[in-house]
Amino acid sequence: MTETVTITRDGEIAIVTIDNPPVNALGFGVREPLQKALETLTGDASVAGIVLACAGRTFVAGADITEFGKPKQRPELRDIIETLEAIRKPTVAAIHGAALGGGLELALGCHFRIADKGAKLGLPEVKLGLVPGAGGTVRLPRLVGPSKALKMIVSGAPVPADVALASALVDAISESSLLANAVAFARDKAASGVAAAPVRNRGGQIIGADLAAFDADAAELARKARGLEAPLACAQSVRNAITLPFDEALAAERELFTKLVSGDQSRAQRHLFFAEREATKVPGVGKEVAPREIRRVGVIGAGTMGGGIAMAFVNGGIPVTLLEMNREALDRGLATIEKNYAISVSRGSLSEDAKAGRMALFAPTTDYADLAECDLVIEAVFEDMAVKREVFSKLDAVAKPTAILATNTSYLDVNEIAASTSRPQDVLGLHFFSPANVMKLLEIVRGEKTAPDVLATALGVAKRIGKVPVVVGVCHGFVGNRMLSARSADAENLLLEGASPDEIDKVFTGFGWPMGPFQMYDLAGLDIGWRNRKARGQLAVIADRLCEQGRFGQKTGKGFYLYENGSRTPVPDPEVTQLIEDSARERGVSRRAVPAGEIIERTLYPMVNEGTKILEEGIAARASDIDIVWTNGYGFPVGKGGPMFWADFEGLPKIIERLEYWHGGNGKDVFRPSALLKRIAAEGSPLSTFVGNG
Repeated sequence: MTETVTITRDGEIAIVTIDNPPVNALGFGVREPLQKALETLTGDASVAGIVLACAGRTFVAGADITEFGKPKQRPELRDIIETLEAIRKPTVAAIHGAALGGGLELALGCHFRIADKGAKLGLPEVKLGLVPGAGGTVRLPRLVGPSKALKMIVSGAPVPADVALASALVDAISESSLLANAVAFARDKAASGVAAAPVRNRGGQIIGADLAAFDADAAELARKARGLEAPLACAQSVRNAITLPFDEALAAERELFTKLVSGDQSRAQRHLFFAEREATKVPGVGKEVAPREIRRVGVIGAGTMGGGIAMAFVNGGIPVTLLEMNREALDRGLATIEKNYAISVSRGSLSEDAKAGRMALFAPTTDYADLAECDLVIEAVFEDMAVKREVFSKLDAVAKPTAILATNTSYLDVNEIAASTSRPQDVLGLHFFSPANVMKLLEIVRGEKTAPDVLATALGVAKRIGKVPVVVGVCHGFVGNRMLSARSADAENLLLEGASPDEIDKVFTGFGWPMGPFQMYDLAGLDIGWRNRKARGQLAVIADRLCEQGRFGQKTGKGFYLYENGSRTPVPDPEVTQLIEDSARERGVSRRAVPAGEIIERTLYPMVNEGTKILEEGIAARASDIDIVWTNGYGFPVGKGGPMFWADFEGLPKIIERLEYWHGGNGKDVFRPSALLKRIAAEGSPLSTFVGNG
């Protein structure tokens, strides 16, 4: 055949092998020879059965998404699946690694599926803003039932082989010798003389399905979609599988796919898919740079952040030495960690045995000397330069020569922290986001002297613990918090001029954010920003007055909002309204109704502008890195692709014009368009594809 598809024989069983590294994606270069191979074997009387397998580390892990939105090349995956379903001989998919997206759809075209015990199967197209496009939403419910199919498809999360077997998604699990077992399975089925029914003809799981229960589940999933189109389309497509004849449901699925693939949301989500992969390509850190081995991690501080960081590593199977200054604080931190794991057990996402196993990976201590065997040590102490320097001075004395020393600072100068050691080349920032055991983003802060192998190690360990890493440079607030400051720079003026916290937050949630800025301030604690402002000699009229009254947010039951009887639901507070009105009157500010569009212009446009300044300074290497920071760490809606991608849709000339307008109105530097923003707009180039040398 070809280099990508070959046919071999084991007696009367033909083995069709796909070999398209690295993940056997179903591009045209695979589809064309695969279709020809299947057509050849269909007419070969000497072939009693067919096994479809893959070379390399995985089964087909998806379609070639670079082809999406481009002119169609036949055969399409749908054509190949139709060919598979028309074959009278038993066909068996031998699945190892991952069968994802088009890979699982291809396997669903076979009569049978055998999975390696470590395999994972799923339809993650929703994460690209799509529905499965080759029958996944119509065939999967026929095997596993509509309810399970709905959850799998709308979440996009793959299931392990044992769950797939229990759900009838696969017919057997191979403990060893997958290919040999698949051949034996095909031989047995061929010898039985019983004709196998293709999945399309199996309706037992959808006949008599409870539509009311299905619709209730779909409504709950829609509520969680927060403006994303694809989850709703996926739910509709699975419903079609119940209510429509097979071919009509298949046609409806394709219609939904075609509509979504040309839409803005899918383009945004595909942008993020590629951006996440690009973010791991760091200037000066090539494949030839070998990472250091990380067998044990030390975490200094067992508070909210330190405890979360420690859990993140333990969840990734890495033992942690957890240091606190006294036993009381250490016990309190461990109790919180155990409580968090107990919640997971109560929800069914963790077993008691797994909880016990994770708790056993913690080695609590109050002695710095116990960090001596750690390969990576991360401090998560109070955000104060003097305190950080003292911690690193102690670390310098006890850490082994090959150890990497990291700071979890959100704002402070990593170079200054590194200078307090004799080994600045081993120092970097690892900025986790709270709760650190949940949030995906990890800003890896590259200091002036950080060694390439230190960065390579950080990127590798981020992957081990399930984080999305982005390497950034040193400046106050790095990428995320620096842009957050720009987003917030005019918030107080908006309040004084007439917008309420609730009105501003509703504009943000209407845009697609999970919460508005004032809800976020209350959640994080107003005292944190207050402390930071005082350290920098800055003022915030409304927020400072709230803090002076002891209104620190949810933790005190009052902030910009009221939180009654321990509730986390924000309630507008007349006292805050009065405080804002009094402050406006004192400053001679005439209050007015502030339109939603103006709120967007005065918050998100400065954020985009600050992002271009970050690119100018080389703090970030790519505009797409900034999008990854904001969608994974701050809740920027993925359906808009991140701030830099969204700016292209909004229109750079419009953003510049409005920034200049607001700059003339109040003189704030965040409204002065950067030279890079003006240059890219003049060239007519997309901002989201900008690559610098950060």
